[in-house]
Amino acid sequence: MGAQSLGSRAIIGKFFAALEIYTGISWIDLVSVLFDSDQESETYKWLGQSPAMREWIGGRHAKGFRENGITIINKKFEATLDIPVDWMRRDKTGQIDIRIAELAQRAVGHYGKLLSTLILAGTTDLCYDGAEFFAADHTEGDSGTQKNLLIDTDVLALSVVLETAPTCAEAIKAILGVIAHMLGIKDDQAEPMNSEARNFMIMTSVALWPYLVHAVMGEPSANESNVLKELKRQGFIVSVVANPRLTYTKEFVIFRTDAPAKALIRQEEEKISVGAKTEGSEYEFDNDAHQYGIKAIRNVGYGYWQYAAHATFDTI
Repeated sequence: MGAQSLGSRAIIGKFFAALEIYTGISWIDLVSVLFDSDQESETYKWLGQSPAMREWIGGRHAKGFRENGITIINKKFEATLDIPVDWMRRDKTGQIDIRIAELAQRAVGHYGKLLSTLILAGTTDLCYDGAEFFAADHTEGDSGTQKNLLIDTDVLALSVVLETAPTCAEAIKAILGVIAHMLGIKDDQAEPMNSEARNFMIMTSVALWPYLVHAVMGEPSANESNVLKELKRQGFIVSVVANPRLTYTKEFVIFRTDAPAKALIRQEEEKISVGAKTEGSEYEFDNDAHQYGIKAIRNVGYGYWQYAAHATFDTI
């Protein structure tokens, strides 16, 4: 009875059923866009803005893609469970079901892990314009020199009494200051890049998250309203998420989340698939066990730096 209920077909079926249940980390789609791939790597030349409307004088002025871009090389990823046949026969408490569900959960969260690594490396790794993704010297076309690596000399409100524990009022002003800076960023044609932006997401570590949550959802004092909450009436939405993979102590990142393109890129050549060594296999004969492995071919990369800003609190 137990062996039938935990045969290989049942286990694989349970994995795919669990894969449908787990929708993944909520912020992944907000900060990244997914592109399909059919080769070892993909080069993105589209990272330049579409032309702005102009008065029709002297015929059309067509604008092609800029020469700069990025190449993302696909990588192969796997995870494999080894399950003794005796365990499959004896399992009456659903422990194998739990392991299968956990494997599906890990598979769905894999992009979150890759993107988190990308975010952490944003101050050192280069993006399409040749500067670090979070940098103080971005330049492209007619944009002039711009920055999305912000400190208190760029946004005065980042100067607080205690950098690892800003007050609600301090954090509100800092968030507004960073968003204001993002609204002023220009594209390669010196046009405002984020003039239509209304949705922003703050991401930080679990250490700083309580203070930024209070800034977004709380009140600075009994006699003072929260400007971030008031902005909702104007169509602005500001949310905050904790990313346990980030090691920040006094830093946070704000992403614009309502643009067609995104700050980060997900690239997928092969979706998650399952392979197995099960009943009748040489592996079962030699080891009295089954193996269930998942595989995906994918990678991540930097998209528009203009849709993200890294900010650091500093002590007054």
